[in-house]
Formats: sequence, C-alpha cells, structure tokens
Amino acid sequence: MKEYGFMILGTFFFAFSVAIFAMPNGLAEGGIPGLALLLYYGMGWSPSLVTLLANGLILLIGYRYLPRTMIVKSILTIPLFSLFLFLLEDRSGPVHDPLLAALYTGVFTGVGFGFVFRSGSTTGGSSTIARMVNHKFGWELTGTNFVLDAAIVVGGIFVIGPVQTLYTVVALFIGKKVTDYVLEGFESKKVVHIFSSSYEAVAKSVRTNLELIRLFCRGRMMKTEWMSI
Repeated sequence: MKEYGFMILGTFFFAFSVAIFAMPNGLAEGGIPGLALLLYYGMGWSPSLVTLLANGLILLIGYRYLPRTMIVKSILTIPLFSLFLFLLEDRSGPVHDPLLAALYTGVFTGVGFGFVFRSGSTTGGSSTIARMVNHKFGWELTGTNFVLDAAIVVGGIFVIGPVQTLYTVVALFIGKKVTDYVLEGFESKKVVHIFSSSYEAVAKSVRTNLELIRLFCRGRMMKTEWMSI
C-alpha cells in the first residue's frame, strides 16, 4: 500500500506542476508531457488527452519488454496522471516572474518524479521508450532517455521560443536535482539500478566483490594499526 500511496502522490505532484505552473507560463517539459504541452501551445490540443493516448500506445508497444510489475503500476499511473491533469487545467494564471515559474515547476516535478520512481512505477513516455530500446538494442538507458527528452525540449524553440525554452531547461535541471534528493535523501549516497535478464548472477557477483573489498579494506586497516604500534 505504501508504494501505491507514493505513486498516487507523485502523480498528483507531477500533474500539479504541469497544469499549475508549466501550462500558464508557457513552459515545456521533457518526454510525452513536453510534447503534449507543445501541441497545446501550437494547436490547442488538450494535454490530458494527448498524454493518455500517447502513453497508452507506448505502453502497449512496450508490454513485452517491460517487467510485469512496472506494467501494472504504469497502467494505473498513466490514466491517473491524465485525470489529475484534466482536473487541474485552467485552474491557475501565469506567474509574472518566469524564473520563479521555472523554479516552482522544477521543484514540484522533481518531487512528483521522486515519489513515482520510489513506488517502482513510471510516468510513461521517454523513460518507457528508453527501456524498450535498451532491451531490444542494448542502448544505454540514461543516455537514450536524455536524448529523447532533449529532442522535445529543443523542438520547443520553434513553438515557445528560445527564452521560454531556456527557462524550461532551468526547470528540468532543478527537477532532476529534487528527484535525486527524494530518491536518495540529502546524504551523499548513490543508488545504481542494474537491469539484466541474469539478475541473480549479477547480484551474486556484486555481493561477492563487495565482501572481498570489505575484507581487503579491513586487512589494510589492521596492518596500519599494527605498524603504528
């Protein structure tokens, strides 16, 4: 239940960020929400409908490449995000300071992503596509996700202009930092996610090597203490 609570809370924060701060202030996003916002600015299409259809199609294509638990949670997250977005659309006016709007967008997006990722779910879009091509072609996960998001953001130059695109980059940077804090806390620790079909062998190898490193470091410390005596 805790994971589903994180998922619902994170989805709401992300939708809140898009509808209350990004949309009224002419900012974009990465991935499918960013594409939906650009279509909203350029053609007046509803972001909630675009995200629902696009993410649903991507999830349908990626069904055979993604873990089943992620599929189940994403089936809940994707329509929930579109629902929250629909309910929050046109509920807010523009913030007169665009930098402040970018800061708010980044903070709420980061909190939302952090909770969604902690629940083991995904918001769909570019992250789902990145996982699919990683599974099919072996492309690097983070790099592929970055390229897909960057393509949407760069495309925003032709719709919202270079200034608003720059503010969008600021919002994405802040969102990335806030997401890291939500996932890892404020301590200087790092989490590494390894996706492999041979996960048991990888886990065993990691545990074995970490134990060897621990014993080695312990031996060096004991030797240093003996020499100091």
